[in-house]
Amino acid sequence: MAQEQRTQRQMAQQQTAVAQVLTGLESGREWYQDLYRHLHAHPELSMAEFATAERIVTELRAMAGAEDAEIVSRIGNTGVAAILRNGPGPCVLLRADMDALPVREDTGLAYASTATGIAPDGSTVPVMHACGHDAHITCQLAAYRLLAARREAWSGTLVALFQPAEEAFDGAQTMVDDGLVDRIPKPDVALAQHVLPGAAGTVMVSPGAIMAACDDIAITLHGKGGHGSAPHETIDPVVLTAATVMRLQTIVSREVDPNAVAVITVGRMEAGTKNNIIPEVAEIELTVRTYDERVRERALAAIERVVFAEALASGAPEPEIRVVSRLPLTANDPEVTERVQRAFAAHFGDRMRPMDPEAGSEDFGIIPDAFGAPYCYWSFGAHDPDRWDSAVRAGTAGSDFPDCHSPRFAPLLDALDTGVEAMVVAALAWLGRP
Repeated sequence: MAQEQRTQRQMAQQQTAVAQVLTGLESGREWYQDLYRHLHAHPELSMAEFATAERIVTELRAMAGAEDAEIVSRIGNTGVAAILRNGPGPCVLLRADMDALPVREDTGLAYASTATGIAPDGSTVPVMHACGHDAHITCQLAAYRLLAARREAWSGTLVALFQPAEEAFDGAQTMVDDGLVDRIPKPDVALAQHVLPGAAGTVMVSPGAIMAACDDIAITLHGKGGHGSAPHETIDPVVLTAATVMRLQTIVSREVDPNAVAVITVGRMEAGTKNNIIPEVAEIELTVRTYDERVRERALAAIERVVFAEALASGAPEPEIRVVSRLPLTANDPEVTERVQRAFAAHFGDRMRPMDPEAGSEDFGIIPDAFGAPYCYWSFGAHDPDRWDSAVRAGTAGSDFPDCHSPRFAPLLDALDTGVEAMVVAALAWLGRP
């Protein structure tokens, strides 16, 4: 009974603090919507987020109540951290990613991106915030601004971390390699969010695995080249590639427990230069998504077995397999998530919903893992709620609304309110008055 009463008192205090901090939400809406439009119109590719980082620093320095905040720039090339110490209490880390994608925007928005950037291969490509990182930056800056302006409502240390290169899968690790753990305070908890297809105004959160582990693999298949008119004198790596790709598709259907989840997708195949030349080599690239380490190990072993066996069956030289990138499973800490859920339920009511596991992957977990800190990662909805709910009832949401990485992905401006509120509410679940 005593514990229950303590919990009720804490929740009441948190709700009071939330109400006090969010009094500035309406008056700040024009500012953060304008900021969002600017960021959306000026996206930058991974590890090239220089103007974005500069704008973040400018906004941080202009915030009332944050005059004594410490700002650390150029962490992992373009990363930024703002550290606001506000008396005794826990340290809460908020994280937002900053980079955009090589996608040509097709939203028709008045503030649509026409930007270009330089890809790793040196080519010029269109650039778009097709994954909502502009919304993540905006919501985190707005939440930080609200908390800085109402420091009497909370106590502790707030760290707002802006991370580069999430889309390249190496931004979080680059920050860690650049001494992140020595450059900011150790957080007691880390919090992050993502705007995703869903009804604007809703937040989705669940404990446990919510974003898949990812292994990206490159395979080189060797053959023996020759003239297309004499295939019997060659070892055709094109045919070998076709057989390999088809066989890889049986791993999930025939070797993974139907009660488990795994995805193996071959996204790139390349071979040859001319129609009548059988090439020497072919290349394929694939991605593997899993939620369980045993499933992952079995899938990776099966991929290696299939690739080598198909090469042997074709009489080809041994293939080459290399892991290009690896992202860990994103798994919400149960106790931290329960605390976030209580706070969200008190604030959002029935607008809080479970978050189904995503087959997409994230590098956010690398940051709290480097500190040994628990974390919670949630999502908020991007689209018109009435249209979304109607599409869900009709079973057409997946086809009626663009997903992340689509050239037509465009969260509603009104969706930003929920992202701002969610960050404030989650942070204040820890940053209450002592």
